[in-house]
Amino acid sequence: MQEADIVDLAHDGRGVARVDGKAVFIEGALPGERVRFRVFKRRRQMDEAGLVDVLTASPDRVVPRCAHFGVCGGCSLQHLSAAAQLAAKERQLLENLQRIGNVQPERVLAPLRGPEWAYRRRARLGIKYVHKKGRVLAGFREREKPYIADIKRCEVLPAPLAGLPTELAALTETLAIREKVPQVEVAAGDGATALVFRVLETPGAADLEKICAFGLERGLQIFLQTGGLDTVRAVRSDYAPLNYAVDGGNVVIEFGAVDFIQVNRDINASMVDAAMTLLRPEAGDGVLDLFCGLGNFTLPLARRARQVLGVEGDASLVSKAAANAARNGIANAQFAVQNLFEPLQFGAWANERYDLVLLDPPRAGAAELLPRMGQWNPRRVVYISCHPGSLARDAGILVGAQGFTLTAAGVMDMFPHTTHVESIAVFERAQ
Repeated sequence: MQEADIVDLAHDGRGVARVDGKAVFIEGALPGERVRFRVFKRRRQMDEAGLVDVLTASPDRVVPRCAHFGVCGGCSLQHLSAAAQLAAKERQLLENLQRIGNVQPERVLAPLRGPEWAYRRRARLGIKYVHKKGRVLAGFREREKPYIADIKRCEVLPAPLAGLPTELAALTETLAIREKVPQVEVAAGDGATALVFRVLETPGAADLEKICAFGLERGLQIFLQTGGLDTVRAVRSDYAPLNYAVDGGNVVIEFGAVDFIQVNRDINASMVDAAMTLLRPEAGDGVLDLFCGLGNFTLPLARRARQVLGVEGDASLVSKAAANAARNGIANAQFAVQNLFEPLQFGAWANERYDLVLLDPPRAGAAELLPRMGQWNPRRVVYISCHPGSLARDAGILVGAQGFTLTAAGVMDMFPHTTHVESIAVFERAQ
């Protein structure tokens, strides 16, 4: 057993100490603390350790709200105050921009904040009948382990669903196919919530009746998934559409039970508003929205610009985006299906000029398509990022090779109590 001072917070939420010139990553420790720890894995460059005792606590240390914190892998930062979490994420963003992209923003945007609890409208809960325990477990995976955590409540799920782990476990235990239900996905819209039961064996009449009754009692829509995503089916045909509103309620986005939507409802709404403010579309502008999904940004942009083209690789999402435009009475938004990681295959749309570009790529970023910026020649680009490393790399390309200036960047609290960093950046070309 050893003692050390914690000097930093690693990107995965562990405290970092320096012992005899070697980094030690200590689970549960926070910067500014003096701790006692025990090393459980030694490596050439660094050691990994478990926290034994906090000798001097950080002023930012708080009592985790969740009784399962430390076992459940869903959250890793509940012991750190919300303000300190955001400050750490902002530091990570700025350090990545400087170290990887060799750039720094002219202005650091104030973090976008939302609810710290009951925020998660999308979740995937694992289900497992454990023979040794003689019962079913439901919840997220244990931290650093493949097992389902034995949890009763989840404090980041919407309040009516907080007890879902216990309720799903109890339901599954009564099913004949209890060993054939590996997961349940949660998808909450503004007015309705769906549960998608992944089943490896089609439930019989008795099981189906129990699952349907479970949904009916709780006002939840029930879907079954027997194979790939194309097998997802509602158990009833009269469910109201799942949807959410953005742009001050002026745009309503419908989505399917397994479609990608941003996890945090409030932050998504604030993020869309921020993107409109930062991109500053004008009535005569032509706008390109890349990785447009269901039209989350496309449709609000279309309410302000002359024309918007949304491009997305998933044909199903593009079809739903076009339907969302029609339902919202938006005629100046067009959509194209295109794999945005294969620029040599781009269609005629890529040879046009655009006044503004919005990017919302997955974790891999958008490096493959950035050489096209010279053709598009936008005066401004807003980049929504879910990975600070890929954003930093792409920022280096936009500034170093494409002649843009990084005028602003900041973080958004999309995933409180986790180490996930969501950010927004603005690039402008000298006029």
